[in-house]
Amino acid sequence: MTELSIVIVNYNVSFFLEACLNSVQEAYRDISAEIIVVDNNSSDDSCKMLGEKFPEVKLIANKENTGFSKANNQGVVRAQGTYVLILNPDTFLPDDSINQVITFIKKQKDPGAVGIQFIDGTGNFLPECKRNIPTLKVAGQKLRGNTKRYYAGHIKEDEVAEVDVLTGAFMLIKRETYLKVGGFDEDYFMFGEDIDLSYKLLNQGFQNYYYGKARMIHYKGESTKKDAVYLRNFYGAMQIFYKKYFKTGTLQNWISKLAVEVMILSDSFKKAEKDKNLIKSEYFLYLGEDQYILQKLNDLSKIKEVEMSRALPLDISHYDCIIFDNSFLSSKEIITYIYKLRTSDIAKRIIPKNAQFYLGSDSPISRGEVVEF
Repeated sequence: MTELSIVIVNYNVSFFLEACLNSVQEAYRDISAEIIVVDNNSSDDSCKMLGEKFPEVKLIANKENTGFSKANNQGVVRAQGTYVLILNPDTFLPDDSINQVITFIKKQKDPGAVGIQFIDGTGNFLPECKRNIPTLKVAGQKLRGNTKRYYAGHIKEDEVAEVDVLTGAFMLIKRETYLKVGGFDEDYFMFGEDIDLSYKLLNQGFQNYYYGKARMIHYKGESTKKDAVYLRNFYGAMQIFYKKYFKTGTLQNWISKLAVEVMILSDSFKKAEKDKNLIKSEYFLYLGEDQYILQKLNDLSKIKEVEMSRALPLDISHYDCIIFDNSFLSSKEIITYIYKLRTSDIAKRIIPKNAQFYLGSDSPISRGEVVEF
């Protein structure tokens, strides 16, 4: 009997998907599990990569981009597991995370969904992994820059607690529970579907949980470009949510729409993509033991010098970037290092297992970096 089905909806993030799958396979070693990737008509080599490197993965190759909700529902219908993990392709899991969360959910009386702690590619905490119900007032405050009530700030980052809303980048749930509440509402193409599912679970007597003892990387900027289209899609999703669950008047609709338009036009939002940090082409530290990789990195024109080490030196201040080799370090060790270095300006990159590239991100709102070698 299959205990867990991992459903990943992919769209044009082949390199990040490869890193994700490598980490996932390490994380379910002691569990009877299957992986289902639903590809939403990617134009990159995602499907080819899956066939060559992960032939055991069950692929649903859509001929069009059906959206996040519908694609996940496709995957869950095909799933055979008692539990389903909804997971984004731009994530990187520690090797003990899935075991921890499944052990936890089994102990709960009426569990809805369970989420874990997210950090970005720099190691900084992402508060959207635990949220409150976004009433009109709360969402309006968020649009004006006040996120105190939008995020569940009363729950500590590493705490285990009941929570209202989780993020679709990582949601563990019983398959029968997912189907009982109707899964993701397919009226949402992208954004809002995780809020809707979380709210449905609460309304039908289930309890959602935030499990802060497990920490993963969510590169976040990879799945969706953060631009005016992003904000309008987000606004549209929120309108669906409010019309479905709350009584909204014409004035309230107009005010919330105006708030989004103001953000779209604001200089601070336009700067977001431009402010992406770029690694200096100077001094890199390779944390690994593969001489072949070391030579390949030294051959890259953007790198002035690469040093190899099997442990993190006490003084790393003169390095511009640290590259962690997942064939040498476990996923948990890498995530722990990145989290500990979150206050450092040093860039952090990961070489997935048996890969010929490194990847990472220096901002949660802009695209990350992939360098082949």
